[in-house]
Amino acid sequence: MTQDSLPILAPGADLRTAFANVFGDTYEAEGRDVVKLDWVQSPVGPLLAGATEDALVLLEFSERKILEEQLETVRRRLGVPIVPGDNVMLGQLRIQLAEYFSQRRRDFDLPLKYPGTAFQEKVWSTLLTIPYGQTWSYLELARTIGDTKATRAVGTANGMNRIAIVIPCHRVINANGELGGYGGGLWRKRILLDLEQGQGKLI
Repeated sequence: MTQDSLPILAPGADLRTAFANVFGDTYEAEGRDVVKLDWVQSPVGPLLAGATEDALVLLEFSERKILEEQLETVRRRLGVPIVPGDNVMLGQLRIQLAEYFSQRRRDFDLPLKYPGTAFQEKVWSTLLTIPYGQTWSYLELARTIGDTKATRAVGTANGMNRIAIVIPCHRVINANGELGGYGGGLWRKRILLDLEQGQGKLI
């Protein structure tokens, strides 16, 4: 992605029109090994979602500062084109997110692909084991992956998670109980934790 592609990421933008304006007709691609990219609306704001026919690979808040970088990482690590559009996997994501925000779903059962460094993948896989309604500290997360000295590195990997909500990086907080950081904004982290702790459904 280049700076010329920034209009694609404007919240609510028509992705197909934006791709055509930036790339002409070169964005057209089909098949199982293509990432389809589309907006997904939610009670905490629009999310940009990307999925192949086989797996969810991206779910990011629209104003995420490193969104352009994350898109480029997906393209590079998967080695497939990213195009505007919809597919069955994105449809399933919308259904499961609606169930989650209405407190009818605690666990997502979508197939995921999240290629990264070996350390990042270990952290992201471990995040998936944090139970709904619970929080871990960064130290607990580091201890679980077997390296209590890696707290800072764990925090960095946590912040690079490309599949928000589904891979629940929002469940990791500071040891003193403070929220810590969150790429989607601390107000969203608070809402997600309150939702999971039974303080009211959002839809």
